[in-house]
Amino acid sequence: MRLLLAAALALLATPLLAADPAPEKPGAPKADIALPPLPADRSIRQSAVIAGKTIAYQTTIGAIPVTDDKGKRIGEVIYTAYTVPGANRPVTFAFNGGPGAASAYLNFGAIGPKRVQFGAEGNAPSDPARPGDNPDSWLDFTDLVFIDPIGTGFSRSLEDEAGTKRDFYTAKADIEYLGRVVFDWLVGNKRMTAPKYIIGESYGGFRVPRLAYYMQSRLGLGPAGIIMVSPYLNPQAIDDDENALSPLPYMVSLPSMTAAFLERQGKLAGPQSLADVEAYTRGEFATDLFRGRADPQAVQRLAARVSAYTGLDPALVRRLEGRIGVRTYLREIHREEGKIGSVYDSNVTGYDPFPAAVEQRSGDPILDASMAPVTGAAVDLITNQVGYKVDARYNLLSYTVNRLWDRDNSDASVADLRRAVAADPRMAVIIAHGMDDLSCPYFASRLIVDQMPSFGQPERIHLALFAGGHMFYSRPASGAAFRRTAMAIYAR
Repeated sequence: MRLLLAAALALLATPLLAADPAPEKPGAPKADIALPPLPADRSIRQSAVIAGKTIAYQTTIGAIPVTDDKGKRIGEVIYTAYTVPGANRPVTFAFNGGPGAASAYLNFGAIGPKRVQFGAEGNAPSDPARPGDNPDSWLDFTDLVFIDPIGTGFSRSLEDEAGTKRDFYTAKADIEYLGRVVFDWLVGNKRMTAPKYIIGESYGGFRVPRLAYYMQSRLGLGPAGIIMVSPYLNPQAIDDDENALSPLPYMVSLPSMTAAFLERQGKLAGPQSLADVEAYTRGEFATDLFRGRADPQAVQRLAARVSAYTGLDPALVRRLEGRIGVRTYLREIHREEGKIGSVYDSNVTGYDPFPAAVEQRSGDPILDASMAPVTGAAVDLITNQVGYKVDARYNLLSYTVNRLWDRDNSDASVADLRRAVAADPRMAVIIAHGMDDLSCPYFASRLIVDQMPSFGQPERIHLALFAGGHMFYSRPASGAAFRRTAMAIYAR
């Protein structure tokens, strides 16, 4: 989940660290802050029907300590692992984004063995948090390890705020300690020789290319494949409020606005339905944006074409000179209904509690509706089913982590993606997007992939588009198609 748009943050501010003192375990390296000890790792046997077959598996909840270069314990990372008996099975490490999101969205929405419904029109916070079997889980062809970074889920820092920010809440520190967590899990579970994959959603998609290259070049771990789900690859191309000159934010958003409009009309047959708007966006749209108000005819062309592609009032588009920001679109497209669209899927709506306000004064419809059932499902699995009792609050989405994060809006993720692919001719890459997503629009990734070298063969980096938004996998047909796309790189 990407939490960088402030109006989409429907989160409760929480303390960064607990402060209940407790004695250290004998022999444990001392930490700055003493917290109640975490329980020992726990495992149970479970089963699920996946792709029509019953799969028996072991669920393990455990903690991996994080130490600094002097051996002092500075944090503890909680993971949820699903493993199936079998020789040399692949293992996939999963991360959500934010920064500040636990891995439960990918776990209970996309690839884990159990699934809870969220992300669709009509979902509500009071929906039951009772997961059912996930027919589109990946567990039948790879073991799965879901990792909650420090400050999310039950994972915790053992340092004060300054130390926590320095050691965990920067892009560089993030990949270094999480890379070590992956390494330590592999060693502890005797899986160093297994094929290794990593998947990241949203900011997790910014994280995993850098993590892949760090694993290759610093840890001696060679990922066989990386999967980016709705990735936040190019921050500068997305945040229209922070770009006064660049046309990129308007360019990358227009195809997704068009996809949503076509879907509302029942005319979105697939990625091929967007070929026309993509061609317009690369050409005449960009040219006319640069011409600006100095060319009245350019403004007239923009108003006509953009209103036709998006369904917005031509007078509004003309007044805005063809520059439709995401927030404007989400309010205006549903204004007559008294509703507002989700930045994660503009066709998922909620009632606008302040329709006369100049700016949005409500949370995001998808985040508001998904927070409770996903949290309930995750906490019930960890504390009740597995019996891993933690004296702390579970943070599905942490506003504190997001606020403290030292942002890196460079192209480091794209650069490391190039390096990682160049270093390993066997490594496969999938970038998966929902066509309706406006938080991380697919066209930003399209432009990035089109600028990549060929690396000796076509489609080394495969861009896959699906019906839906940021959490496109919440739609059954898209979840099944995503599974089929992923299976191809595991079966090589």
